[in-house]
Amino acid sequence: MLTQAQVHDAIGDGAGILRLEPNWVPRSFMIPGRRLKLHPEDLYAYGAHRGGINERWFASVTRAANGPDTTEFEGLSFVRHANGSRFLFKEAVEVAGDQLLGSAMAREGGWNLLCKFFDNMGPIPHHMHQSDEFAKLVGQKGKPEAYYFPRQYNQIENNFPYTFMGLEPGTTKDDVRQCLANWNKGDNGIVNHSRAYRLIPGEGWQIDPGVLHAPGSLVTYEPQVASDVFAMFQSLVEGRVVDWSLMTKDVLPEYHGDLDYLTGMLDWDANVNERFGEANKCSPKPVRGVKEMQDAGYRENWITYGTGHYSAKELTVYPGRAVTLRDADAYGIIVTQGIGKFGIYDVFTPSMIRFGEMTQDELFVTAGAAMAGVRVVNTSDSEPLVILKHFGPGNPDAEPLRRKK
Repeated sequence: MLTQAQVHDAIGDGAGILRLEPNWVPRSFMIPGRRLKLHPEDLYAYGAHRGGINERWFASVTRAANGPDTTEFEGLSFVRHANGSRFLFKEAVEVAGDQLLGSAMAREGGWNLLCKFFDNMGPIPHHMHQSDEFAKLVGQKGKPEAYYFPRQYNQIENNFPYTFMGLEPGTTKDDVRQCLANWNKGDNGIVNHSRAYRLIPGEGWQIDPGVLHAPGSLVTYEPQVASDVFAMFQSLVEGRVVDWSLMTKDVLPEYHGDLDYLTGMLDWDANVNERFGEANKCSPKPVRGVKEMQDAGYRENWITYGTGHYSAKELTVYPGRAVTLRDADAYGIIVTQGIGKFGIYDVFTPSMIRFGEMTQDELFVTAGAAMAGVRVVNTSDSEPLVILKHFGPGNPDAEPLRRKK
């Protein structure tokens, strides 16, 4: 069993920063987009029956909900100590949460964050994530989530760089109910009642619980509440059948055939909002004055904001420059471009990763190190160092960007 002393030693050896192992997750209902740097021979490392690997989860304390064949640690991140040992990040949070997160985040419910890349050849079925009201009935948490489309992973857009979101104004609950009734007739027509938005690298969205969405084929960086709860509302995608069990997997058994109940899980007003794009789109916002940052050798933007559940930044350090940055809360990072140092650690973006291999592109920064400041150095003379930073609930720095409901 992991002890506080072991976590303390790992934190100390990393000067307040932990290195994390790559964490790969398959999905049986999707086709991998092949842009996550995973070796092509390892796309089906869990077995073809499990589907291809199309997700990489970061600093995760959430076990994947992938059916009866889900492996013991699937979806859970491991810390790799400098002495060669490893332990679950989830266990570290459980036994030494204050050391990792600080007491403020502990009061917010701990590291209630699941952040990932997902990468698909085509669109995901039109689906929603239950609110706390419905998710708690099956012992889970409701799930808001956000999207950002990193340029470095989207040089190729794949088959469908559009996302259906929400429902057309004027759509009725009877329209959606009829789509569910038509489930076994082939395409149930749910996206006929929605509108598709063009996905733009370097832009993002906020999707609240109860809102239908069918993410498109761009590689997506996705901060969200630490839950794998969902309900699929689309029966056929690109000729692939979506099993009804994916509609009801997080619904009490007595409601599996109750179309009124299933339709009632939707946040109706949010779905049919005539100004859906304006209400949910998230364009990058500079963290501070642009010239001030440029003169200091870096650029940092908020890319996920507006909710108290999570937030995220994109940091770019210019070639040959260094900067020390302070943040009010603990956070995880994934390096998307370049080479350099982050605190005491060497970091770089790999071009190819074998399943089970270690990388040097993912870290977790404890609250103490974040507040003291982390020095980030770009050791390249020609290429920017680009890093995504994901924060859990209650980040004080993001509070001024909270959207009023």
